[in-house]
Amino acid sequence: MKTCLFPGQGSQAKGMGRHLFERFPDLTAQADQVLGYSIRELCVDDPRQQLNQTLYTQPAIFVVSALAWYEHLASHGKPDFVAGHSLGEFNALLAAESFGFETGLRLVRRRAELMSEAADGAMAAVLNLDAADIEAILRDHGLDQIDIANLNAPSQTVISGAREQIARAAPLLEAGKGRCIPLNTSGAFHSRLMEPARQQFEAFLASFDFRAPAIPVIANVTAQPYQPGAVAANLARQLTGTVRWNESIAYLLALDPGQQMVELGHGEVLTNLLKKIRSERQVAPVSAPAATVHERVRDWNLRHPVGTRVRSAIVAGAVLATRTEAVLLFQHRPAVYLDGYQGYFDLDELQPA
Repeated sequence: MKTCLFPGQGSQAKGMGRHLFERFPDLTAQADQVLGYSIRELCVDDPRQQLNQTLYTQPAIFVVSALAWYEHLASHGKPDFVAGHSLGEFNALLAAESFGFETGLRLVRRRAELMSEAADGAMAAVLNLDAADIEAILRDHGLDQIDIANLNAPSQTVISGAREQIARAAPLLEAGKGRCIPLNTSGAFHSRLMEPARQQFEAFLASFDFRAPAIPVIANVTAQPYQPGAVAANLARQLTGTVRWNESIAYLLALDPGQQMVELGHGEVLTNLLKKIRSERQVAPVSAPAATVHERVRDWNLRHPVGTRVRSAIVAGAVLATRTEAVLLFQHRPAVYLDGYQGYFDLDELQPA
């Protein structure tokens, strides 16, 4: 069994898609006509520094992932299942022939417009706590304007909601042994604050006719295969609903634990999440002896001076810099403090950029 996975917002990086634009000039030109600007220039050169702005990020990721799909299809044929993380679900539906390239790009362009207009609210990634623990902490402290946006892995959840409540939640979640990392988004995506955008997108979707998926597509909002006639409803619900990625992967692994899962698009955000989900579904290993973690801290500091630029498996797409040497937190956790996010990151989560 084989599944193709498509990443969402956060997977973008300058230079992405270079060889794909050269291989698919006709589709690249079609994208330019729909968008009114050069998609290749945006992705490869980003001269106006727009690639990380939602309005431009989403069309860019959709086009690059679409071209990667066509390249993969020509060489490897169709998979048994497809799934996409948030925005990536549009690419999954494209792969499943529910709509064509131009229609998909028009849908994503409108979605990006609506989401970029959402100026209220904030989001944060919460690590080392499961969703039930997070919800209990929020409930116990009366933080009732926060929703679960993404269930990315058993110990990685994204919360979304009122900015003031997200700020209040952070120290409470940290006190509960979690780690809370603010995300750089323009609004509270996948929360109730996106309801006006959902209503407008639902009206926009009503003007399109969608085909039933020719390949089973796992829906973000249900973590189950799409049901007949559900394309428009699921894509609208996605704006306010939870991205049930951990449950989606669990559904697929239950069908075939040893299946091949291939990420198509730029980067390895979903590949890294898949590794995390697989490892956390297994019995946790015995903690490494103290000597081992001390050696890891010493080795990091020998090879990576303060100021080293790194990428994090948690903060997708961002290049960060170390502010301190690596240290051993709580006598067992090798970590280093990063600029920009004002917090320690486990060495396991980092790779030199």
